[in-house]
Amino acid sequence: MKWFPHYDLVGKHAFLGASKWHWLNYTEEKLLESWKRSLAVERGTRLHALAAELINLGQKLPDEQLTLNLYVNDAINYKMRAEQVLYYSDNCFGTADAICFRNKKLRIHDLKTGDTPTHMEQLLIYAALFCLEYKVKPGDITFELRIYQGNDALVCNPTAEDILPIMDRIKAFDRIIQKAKLEGGMDDVGWRS
Repeated sequence: MKWFPHYDLVGKHAFLGASKWHWLNYTEEKLLESWKRSLAVERGTRLHALAAELINLGQKLPDEQLTLNLYVNDAINYKMRAEQVLYYSDNCFGTADAICFRNKKLRIHDLKTGDTPTHMEQLLIYAALFCLEYKVKPGDITFELRIYQGNDALVCNPTAEDILPIMDRIKAFDRIIQKAKLEGGMDDVGWRS
């Protein structure tokens, strides 16, 4: 058998692919709803990449009350780094959309391109990860966390009392997972050693 190579499709997944077999049970309405949701996710991914590129280039957008413009221009104004990984362990890490630490103030900004209600917990976890990775005591710094969505920015100024319990939970849960991996003979991808 001579197989067709399909080089351009390697690593990609079709919307109506076999690994996403649930679509077999969809009504036409559910199918279109799910497809539109997948387009929104793809759009969000592309907007995040565009925003990161604009920030890295220092290219501001017109001064308009639009989510992307506000996010990009603020990140540039605050001299933030785009798409920064914050790492505690292989069990707990994440990528902050935009971050900077200057004059004992940690700023973390997050771009939300959809309509789903936002939750500040994601940014609180990033703040905790920053403190853990860079060995910064939350009581020694101030925080400003922003979520950009709906042509506005939601601002939160947590304190050490907000961040410390998250740091403790990260450390405790990481220990639990590490212990389970050792006891179960599992590595990070679930293979038995």
